[in-house]
Amino acid sequence: MYRSASGIAGGVLLLGLSGWLGIDAMIRGEGRTPWLALAGLLFAVPVVIAFTVRPAVYAGQDRLLVRNPFRTITLPWASVEGLRSGYTSEVLAAGATYQLWAIPVSLRQRKRAARQQTRAASEDPFGTTSAHVAVNKPDEDRRAPSDAAIGDLREMAELNARRGGAQGPPEVRWAFEVIAPTLAGAVLLGVMLAIG
Repeated sequence: MYRSASGIAGGVLLLGLSGWLGIDAMIRGEGRTPWLALAGLLFAVPVVIAFTVRPAVYAGQDRLLVRNPFRTITLPWASVEGLRSGYTSEVLAAGATYQLWAIPVSLRQRKRAARQQTRAASEDPFGTTSAHVAVNKPDEDRRAPSDAAIGDLREMAELNARRGGAQGPPEVRWAFEVIAPTLAGAVLLGVMLAIG
């Protein structure tokens, strides 16, 4: 399973802050302020959860399950045409491109990994240093975390694509458990602001 620890931490902090401010406004507010706070929370909480806590990538023997903010994509390994990591992490399947929200790309970490690779190559007098793995430390992966995750997923796709359970077309399902409360909160917030 791949998830963004910093995204989850940021989401939990945002949920705590919005809960604190929203509940305080509902308890101490006067007039229509409690209702505005309730509508705002009903709108904001699902959005924060969708973009910070919900994204995940599950890699099994038969399929890759990508849980993005507003949809869930199930990709049998045979349908995966490729995985890439540029400015975002993406999986290509059946002519479509799906972003992997749970594997964020950090250009800073990528530059740090490149510096470590260059430093290790210059210190190796025999020229046996690989770009990804150190000779004297074979367990150490010197790639950026997002590049290492994409590399692991590529290996899994190559190994598992021929399995009997890994066949079939991609399936995309909208996350109505996130969309419905967000829309309800937006409608309620719009009504509260309109009747002013």
